[in-house]
Amino acid sequence: MKTDLMVWLGVVIAAAFYPVLFPSVLAIPVMVLLFAGWATAWDVLGGWAGQVSLGHVAFVGLGAYSVAIGSETFGIAPWYAIMIAVLIAVVLALVWGWLTFRLQGVYFAMSTIAIAEMIRLIAISEDWLTGGPTGVFISMFPEPFGIDLFEKMTQFYLALAFAAVTVLIMIIVSRGKFGYQLRAIREDEQSAMAAGIDPAHVKFKAFVLSAMLTTIGGGIYGIYLSFLDPDVTFNLLFSIQIAVIAIVGGRGTIWGPALGALILVAASEIFRNTFAHANMLVYGILILVVMLFFPRGIVGEILYHRVRKAYARRTQS
Repeated sequence: MKTDLMVWLGVVIAAAFYPVLFPSVLAIPVMVLLFAGWATAWDVLGGWAGQVSLGHVAFVGLGAYSVAIGSETFGIAPWYAIMIAVLIAVVLALVWGWLTFRLQGVYFAMSTIAIAEMIRLIAISEDWLTGGPTGVFISMFPEPFGIDLFEKMTQFYLALAFAAVTVLIMIIVSRGKFGYQLRAIREDEQSAMAAGIDPAHVKFKAFVLSAMLTTIGGGIYGIYLSFLDPDVTFNLLFSIQIAVIAIVGGRGTIWGPALGALILVAASEIFRNTFAHANMLVYGILILVVMLFFPRGIVGEILYHRVRKAYARRTQS
């Protein structure tokens, strides 16, 4: 844990200096940090608990729309709107889990898609609240201590704080009782039950934690976008991208999702500018190559080989 904390501190300090060195290139780093936080939050449920969700965009949209509606309709500051959104996310995760945790594998994943699509359709149809298909535009935010939330540098540090806190939480969780319970139910649910672990209770806790963190990131995303369209904000491809980032980086690892975000989000932007219409083809080839050579994800494969080498040394000595 000490090593992870030292690495975490070093990465956060290094990232904090980025806007000072490159103040004109902040849009891509903001998205890298947001996806790092979302993928890490998704990994609580999809990696550590082994419940692959393809509906997490619902929580991203919930956070983003709460900020927009709170600001434009009710005059609520974004930090209060995010708090309200987190409370809603907790309730939604509990109901969602109650409806879907009886399902396993691909059936659970399909059910999360269905629920996320239902929420997207609600956002489109309830135009009195969400603005409907035309979306909602955020025209003004309060300026606490003179800080302009529309400035890219402010948004960068908000995204950095979100990603840093999310990874820190996972460092703490991975070394605690909850982390070992998650590993147990992921590897063998029946054996975990025999050891006295309640899989349903652990999954609910994982889902609630994942939903809360994803919603907070969604609120920062709403601040970053300033204009929200339900077809974009609740797009299913968003959920898939979050899951793919975590899987490519390494599910069930602390640093895998963040590394996946750094590689895939940055690569996506570079390919879009370099290869134009062929960017998705090249992006897909990159993912395919990574999964062929790193089937456990990049960090997962590195850890796997490290453990094997350590075991081999012990057996030889």
